[in-house]
Amino acid sequence: MTKKALPTNRDHKWVYLFTEGNTTMKMLLGGKGANVAEMTNIGLPVPPGFTITTETCNAFYDYSRQFPEGMWTQAQESLKVLEKQTKREFGNPKKPLLVSVRSGASISMPGMMDTVLNLGLNDETVVGLAKQTKNERFAYDSYRRFISMFGHIVMGVQSDRFDFVLDRFKSQNPGGKDTDLSVAQLKDIIAAYKNIIFAHFHGEPFPQDPLDQLRMAISAVFESWMRRRAIDYRRIHRIPDTLGTAVNVQAMVFGNMGSNSGTGVCFTRNPSTGENDIYGEYLLNAQGEDVVAGTRTPQKITRLARELPLVYAQLTEIITKLETHYRDMQDIEFTVEAGKLWILQTRTGKRTGTAAVRIAVEMVEQEMITHEDAVLRVDADLLNQLLHPMVDPKTKAPTLTTGLPASPGAATGKVSFDPDEAEELSNAGEPIILMRHETSPDDFHGMAAALAILTARGGMTSHAAVVARGMGTPCVVGAEEVYLDYEAGIAYVGETEIRAGDWITIDGSTGRLLLGKVNTIQPELGSSFNKLMKWADDIRKMQVRANADNGHDAALAREFGAEGIGLCRTEHMFMGEERLAVMREMILAEDRGSREKALDKLLPIQRQDFIDIFKAMQGHPVTIRLLDPPLHEFLPDHEQLTLEITDLKLSLRDAASIAEMDAKLKALAEKNALLDQVERLREANPMLGHRGCRLGLIYPEVTEMQARAIFQAASELRSQGLQIEPEVMVPLVSTAPELKNQREIVERVAKEVLNSYGMDYSYKIGTMIETPRAALTAGKVAGEADFFSFGTNDLTQTTFGLSRDDSTRFLPSYIKSAILPADPFQVLDQEGVGELIKLATQRGRSTKADLKVGICGEHGGEPQSIWFCNEVGLDYVSCSPYRVPIARLAAAQATLKKNAVA
Repeated sequence: MTKKALPTNRDHKWVYLFTEGNTTMKMLLGGKGANVAEMTNIGLPVPPGFTITTETCNAFYDYSRQFPEGMWTQAQESLKVLEKQTKREFGNPKKPLLVSVRSGASISMPGMMDTVLNLGLNDETVVGLAKQTKNERFAYDSYRRFISMFGHIVMGVQSDRFDFVLDRFKSQNPGGKDTDLSVAQLKDIIAAYKNIIFAHFHGEPFPQDPLDQLRMAISAVFESWMRRRAIDYRRIHRIPDTLGTAVNVQAMVFGNMGSNSGTGVCFTRNPSTGENDIYGEYLLNAQGEDVVAGTRTPQKITRLARELPLVYAQLTEIITKLETHYRDMQDIEFTVEAGKLWILQTRTGKRTGTAAVRIAVEMVEQEMITHEDAVLRVDADLLNQLLHPMVDPKTKAPTLTTGLPASPGAATGKVSFDPDEAEELSNAGEPIILMRHETSPDDFHGMAAALAILTARGGMTSHAAVVARGMGTPCVVGAEEVYLDYEAGIAYVGETEIRAGDWITIDGSTGRLLLGKVNTIQPELGSSFNKLMKWADDIRKMQVRANADNGHDAALAREFGAEGIGLCRTEHMFMGEERLAVMREMILAEDRGSREKALDKLLPIQRQDFIDIFKAMQGHPVTIRLLDPPLHEFLPDHEQLTLEITDLKLSLRDAASIAEMDAKLKALAEKNALLDQVERLREANPMLGHRGCRLGLIYPEVTEMQARAIFQAASELRSQGLQIEPEVMVPLVSTAPELKNQREIVERVAKEVLNSYGMDYSYKIGTMIETPRAALTAGKVAGEADFFSFGTNDLTQTTFGLSRDDSTRFLPSYIKSAILPADPFQVLDQEGVGELIKLATQRGRSTKADLKVGICGEHGGEPQSIWFCNEVGLDYVSCSPYRVPIARLAAAQATLKKNAVA
C-alpha cells in the first residue's frame, strides 16, 4: 500500500459510535459504517455499535500490523457505551453481550473481506446465554458457529475441517439438517472443533477471553483488506489500495432463536431486471452465513408475508423509506429476533446493466432523481452487458482460467485450433470457437467464422483483440495458462485437456474460459436505454465516433449512435484470401512498374470499401488512415514457411511421376522466392521499423493508390447527391516534413480526381500522433495538419518503451505491486501519455486555433480515459462500434463532473 501521512496524536479519534456518524462520512467510516449511522439517526431499528475508521486500517499497515496508539482504548470505551445501550456486559456470564465484527470499505466489495458473528462466547458465557434466553439449543448452536467462523477467519484453520465434523453429525439425524441437531450433538461438535484448533496450533486452545477475541477479530478484518481476493477485486474494479476498510462492531441480534426468528437479504428493486418490486431471500431459524453459504435453500422474500406477516409489513415500510431516503436501489440485510425486526445494513445495490438503466430511467419518471442524476447513476461499463450476449448468471460450469477480456460477449462452441478448419466447420453449420497462440492476418477467415476467439498470448490491443472488437466477436487474449499443441490438437489448462471438437464457453466480458456448454442470454435494448442515451447526448460536449473498417461495421456504429468514423484502418481491408494474394503480389514486386500493376488491382477493391463506408455514414465525417503496419505482416510467417519448404524437399523423393516432380519443384521455387522476400523484409523491431508514413515516403505509389480510391469513392457518391467530405490521416508521423511530403501526394491526387469528375469540394488531411516526438513538436506538425488524432495504443508503447503484446507477461505484477495503478493499454496513463496529449493539443492549437483534435486508440471507449479527454478539451473520441454507447454515456458523465467542479 502507498504510505500517506497519518495522525500520530493518541487523542486522534479512531472510533465513532453509530450515533456520531452519518452518510456524508463514507470515506472515513466506510459505506457500511456511514449507512448504519445514518439509519440510526433516522430512527430505524438498528442494533447499536461503533465503527473503527478506514484511517485505522492504513495506520495498521504503516505500523507493521499494529493498532495505532489510542485506538484500542477508544474501542474499549465504545464497548462500555454499547453495554449501557444493550444492558448487557461483554464477557459477563450472567448477561453476556455478543457482537459481530464486520468489514466495510467506502466502496462496496461484497464478499471480499471478512465477518465474524457471535463474538464474546466462551465456555462460561454460552451457559449464561442459554439461561438468559431460556433456549439452550440456540446458545450452543451460536457457540459452534462462532468457533468455526473464528477458527477459520481469524486463526486460519481450513473451513472444510469444521464442515467435515458438522456433516458427520448432521448425517446421524433423519433430516440431515443443522436445525435438527440436538443440544448434546452441538456440545460434541463444539468439543471436536476445539480439538481441531488445539491440534492445529500445537497445544494452543481456543481463546476464551472475549477482549482477546475482539482484538484478534479486528486485526483479521484489517488483514482481509490485503488478502488476494480483495486485492484482485480492487484491481478489476480499479479501487485504490489506500482507501482501507473500516471495522464495524455491532451488538448481535439472533435469527437462530426459533421459528419466529430468521435472517435475510432483500433489494428494493430486482437487481437483475430492474423491476420495481421487492426482491430477496430469507431463512427462518438461521444466521446470516446460512443464506450465503447455501447449506439451506432460502425462501423468496414474499413468503415472509405468510410466515411472519407483521414483520413483513414493517420490512416493506422500511424498504420504501430507505429507497426514498437514499434515492437509489438498496441492498438490505435484516435479522428477525423473536419476532422483532432489526436492520443490519443497507448499501447501494449492485445491479446488472439492464437493471441499472431501467432503475435510473424509472426513478426519473417517478420524480425521485433528475436526468443528470440518471446519467451519473449508470456505470458506463455496465452497458457492455446490454450490447452482447452474457453468460447466464445461474451457470455452474467451472472456470478453467481467466485471461484479458478483449472483446465483450459470450459464446459457446466447439474448439478448433486451425483457421481453415474453423471456416470449413462453420460453413457446415458448426458453432466454432477458435483457439490460437496468437492471430495474424492469415487467420482472418477463421476468426470471421468463429463465434469467439481465445489466444494464449497478446494484450488488449493485439491483433486478435482489435479485430474481434471490430467484428463484435467475444474474445479473450493473454490466457497464459493455456498451452496449445497444434500437432496433437490439444489445449492444456493445468491438468485439464481440451481436444479439438470439445465444447467450451468464452466470456469476453470477464476474460473467463469455461468448460463445456453454458447457457448464454441475449439482452435486449429497450425504451429505457434509448431515453438514457438521449439524455446523455443532450449533456455531452465531445463527439463520439467509431473505429470501423467496412460498411457493415460502419452501419452498426451508426445504429449505436456514432457521429462519424474516427479511424478506418485500410490494412484491415486486405484481409481475406483473395485480397491478401493481391497485397502480397504488390509487396513481392521487384520494381515500381510491377508494384503499380498490383496496386491497380487493389484500387477498385479499396474504392468499393470506401463507398460502402461513406454510404453507411450518410454524410458524417469519415477519417481514413493510410496503410500503417509493416509489410511483412501481410506475408507468411517465416518459421512456418521454412517448415513448408523442408516438407516439400522431403516429399520430392516420393514423387510418383515426372509431372508431379515438376509441380513440386515449381512450388519449391515459389516458396524459396517468397522466403527470400520475407527475409528481405524482416526487421529486428518491426513496430518501430518501415511502417506508417515511412512506407508512403519510400513507396509513394502506395499513398497515391489509396488517395485515388478515397477521392474516387467520395466523388462517385457526391455525384449521387451524398455530401461526402473525406478526412485522410497519415500514420506514425514524427516530423513535420514527413507529413508535408505525404500531404503533397494526397493533394495532387485529389486535384486530379476532382478535376476528372468536374467537382470541387473540401476535405481534410491530418495525422495520427503516435510518437513522443510528434507530440513534443506538435506546433510544427500542426502547420501541415487540419486535424490531430491521438493513436494512444502506439503512443503508450513509445512513451513507456513497452511492447503491448509482450508486456502482458509482467504488467500484472506491476499492477499487483502498485508500480502502475492500471494496465496503461487499457486505461490511459494520464501522468505520462496524458501529459503528451495535453501538451500536443495546446501546441497544435497555438499554431491553428481551429485544429480539430480527437483520440482513436482503444482508450476512446474507456470511461476514465474519456473523462481525461474531456478535461483537456478534445473534440471527439473514437472507439469500436460496440463501445460507442459506453463512450456516449461516459462523455456525458465527464461533462457533468467537469461542470460540478467548475
